[in-house]
Amino acid sequence: MRRERLELVFPLLALALSLCTVDVEAATSLQPPVKLVWHYYRMHNRCREAEVYVRHEVELFYKKDKTIAPKLVHLLYSDSFVTGCDGSILLDGPNSEKTAPQNMGLGGFVYIDKIKTVLEDRCPGVVSCADILNLAARDAVHLAGAPSYPVYTGRKDGMTSTAASVDLPSPSISWEAALAYFTSRGLDVLDMTTLLGAHSMGKTHCSFIEDRLYNFNNTGKPDPSMKASFLADMRKQCPPRLKKDQSNPMVFLNPASGSKCNFTNSYYSRVLTNEAVLGVDQQLLFGNDTKQITQEFASGFEDWRRSFALSMSRMGNIKVLTGKDGEIRKNCRFTNKNYPSKN
Repeated sequence: MRRERLELVFPLLALALSLCTVDVEAATSLQPPVKLVWHYYRMHNRCREAEVYVRHEVELFYKKDKTIAPKLVHLLYSDSFVTGCDGSILLDGPNSEKTAPQNMGLGGFVYIDKIKTVLEDRCPGVVSCADILNLAARDAVHLAGAPSYPVYTGRKDGMTSTAASVDLPSPSISWEAALAYFTSRGLDVLDMTTLLGAHSMGKTHCSFIEDRLYNFNNTGKPDPSMKASFLADMRKQCPPRLKKDQSNPMVFLNPASGSKCNFTNSYYSRVLTNEAVLGVDQQLLFGNDTKQITQEFASGFEDWRRSFALSMSRMGNIKVLTGKDGEIRKNCRFTNKNYPSKN
């Protein structure tokens, strides 16, 4: 289902929410992507319980470490928005995507490795790393308070990864540039406003916000859109870095949620009171459509939850590889050609 015309944001939102169900098993009401299949592994009888195995492992991880949810969402975003949902973010290497400055602080790789090990033991050479990442992210955010949503499967893994290909925007990107970036990936204003709600949990490095705190747009002054008391608090947590080897602390993306790692509408409420940590989040007030959607989500958390399910499903379909266009990696950190020999 497409939601393209900005003047129809709210009618489309209402329609999207009426179609998007909390029960992932009832996902037949959603338009499937052209290349992917609902329950691909079950249909092809090659690894019928693949999704069950993934869900079980994620549940075990979540009981020990709830940060798995923001880590996997961030990992999926970084993978999908660069070269598409091909698992290229998972590849190791001195010039791989994971080494790009924009991906500093990414986590969650070990979870994908462990799930891949389980699946390779049960049905070797069948389930792609790209599918594992999408399924695991879905299950993790569901445990964190988002509704489950359809993950159509059958992706293949990409066979290249380079830091040079990473064009993820700066956290201080303008509203216009942010929207252009999302639409270039086949998403829209509602997707953008919805997916940024993932910043309801998790952390970011101070280096990603220091421009807002000390030198906004090279003015030598802070971002004027920041609430004064919030600015003071952020400066305490992120002192100016005057030396090259100075520490780079991390702060919560949503101080209202802190370490709870669950979804709340406090993210949107903080945007409305000019207390967003990232500049891209605060920029939601700069567009009429994004401001209206932000107000809607701040007052109606269930609306956001359902919209998030739909937008996450759409994000997971960006430039997927299928058929002969990719491979099923033996190990998510290496292409099969570069997989280290055990001999």
